[in-house]
Amino acid sequence: MRGAQNHKGVLFGDPQQPVLAVAPLNSRPYVGPPILSSDGALSPTERGTDPRLSNEPAVLFLPSCPDDEEWDNIIAATKMGVGLKGSAAMGKVGPVIGLMDMGESDEAYLFRVSLPGVATDRNKFSCNVEPSGKVVLKGVTSTGERIVRKHSQVFQMQTQNLNPPGQFSVSFGLPGPVDEQYFDGSFGVDGIFEGIVRKRQMTVFFFI
Repeated sequence: MRGAQNHKGVLFGDPQQPVLAVAPLNSRPYVGPPILSSDGALSPTERGTDPRLSNEPAVLFLPSCPDDEEWDNIIAATKMGVGLKGSAAMGKVGPVIGLMDMGESDEAYLFRVSLPGVATDRNKFSCNVEPSGKVVLKGVTSTGERIVRKHSQVFQMQTQNLNPPGQFSVSFGLPGPVDEQYFDGSFGVDGIFEGIVRKRQMTVFFFI
């Protein structure tokens, strides 16, 4: 191709020569994090795919374990977020502790939390509902042992894919404030804990 060089030795093409449309030898779509434009703003397309700016689920990795106050602030900053601690955050394959569904009626909230392998004794499990709508479940998992004793027999476990034994906590926030005195929770035979709590009634005053 004919061309000319500037004073820095950069070669420029001859504008009289035709430009050929050549397909790239190899290309693949970019799947990394969104790239900021020159002014630091995200394009509309990038905003739609950025989990920080959408309602899609996202995973947050913390370099160290936060204290209780920091943990509460993280949960409060999320919309319908669920926080797992202890053995609830260490499950690998199989049933997972902390999977949660939530529902709402005109008068109450309903939530269901998956708690497979959790001891249901009153002295080992608790569910605390605060007036703000914060729910904290604490308990002990009994799965994942290396040795299991059943009916005078001792079993050496060959796999340990369920949540390891130990204490755990699951915390999340309901959509609004509640009247915690009207809370009812119970375990099902399927390992699902279900709770129903009445919404806080708004008091309206009329002045004459």
